[in-house]
Amino acid sequence: MPAEKEKKKFDSYEKAILSFGEAVKAFREGDIAKAEELFETLLETHSSEKELIDRARTYIKICQGIKAKEALPSKTFDDLYESGVFLMNLGKYEEALKLFDKALDKDPNHAKLLYIKAAIYQSMGDTDKALEFLKKSIQKDKYFKILAQNDADFEDLREDKKFKIITKLA
Repeated sequence: MPAEKEKKKFDSYEKAILSFGEAVKAFREGDIAKAEELFETLLETHSSEKELIDRARTYIKICQGIKAKEALPSKTFDDLYESGVFLMNLGKYEEALKLFDKALDKDPNHAKLLYIKAAIYQSMGDTDKALEFLKKSIQKDKYFKILAQNDADFEDLREDKKFKIITKLA
């Protein structure tokens, strides 16, 4: 009898681990609403797994914080910039670019923001736009020429003729 009880306990724990893994995967993929829902389900269905429940509660708080931050209206340049960086770090490039465009409406000469847009476009595989924004950022501040020459985001462009001309590596 004790062996059967141990097997049920192990099976329950295994199911809890799988549920937790599914929720973490949704979180890492940026599907915050789904992740929160999966963590909530874990709380309801596996309440005896204290360690996983504690972790799930922590993730739920993080999800709620992310959703609250995404819901905040961004008005100032700094708000737009910070929200854009936040979204960019989540891999939500299109949404980040929209906020960066709004920020650039407030400060069109912000070289760092132009540089960040160049890096995003390069990450998205749009080399032409990446080079366009890189050139604009360097025109505003020569510091970004040096940064681009050493930035891993632009590593794939180091042999590109246009990149060399823009950063004066030719």
